[in-house]
Amino acid sequence: MSECRNSIFHRTSVRQYEDRPVEKEKVGLMLRAAMAAPSAMNQQPWEYYVVTRREMIGRLAESTPYTGCAKEAPLVFVACYRRECLRPMYAHIDLSASVENLLLEADALGLGAVWMGIAPLEDRMETVKEIVDMPDGLEAFALIACGYPAKEQTQQDRYDETRVHYID
Repeated sequence: MSECRNSIFHRTSVRQYEDRPVEKEKVGLMLRAAMAAPSAMNQQPWEYYVVTRREMIGRLAESTPYTGCAKEAPLVFVACYRRECLRPMYAHIDLSASVENLLLEADALGLGAVWMGIAPLEDRMETVKEIVDMPDGLEAFALIACGYPAKEQTQQDRYDETRVHYID
């Protein structure tokens, strides 16, 4: 496995953060990476909210049983998709690629992040939509807590040769 700091083999889910803000330049680079993702028919259905308001981060952290780790994050991205797009049935796939790009860029910038799924659970999607005050036509997809990692983590090797099947 690669030991490269800025590689897919380094990224981990980070849930504890230092008490320091993330620079706007880095936020911009993560969003640029997110929006460089491939999408079905190039529909690019994504939109992002960047939340740094402590009160709103607290509410987002309480929005599901699994988002509590966001409470101390200096920022939370809310990944959304437009309901009206060329191929709505592919919006979740498109957003998955976008969020993964954001996570990889966060790691490359020395940040840590964790992807917390919201979609397709409609009650959670609606709760997040209300907290952020999204307009009609946008749907909440995921929360991504982000900041400087409080501790260094090592990615586990998940490669499993038994799950690879060659057809010659």
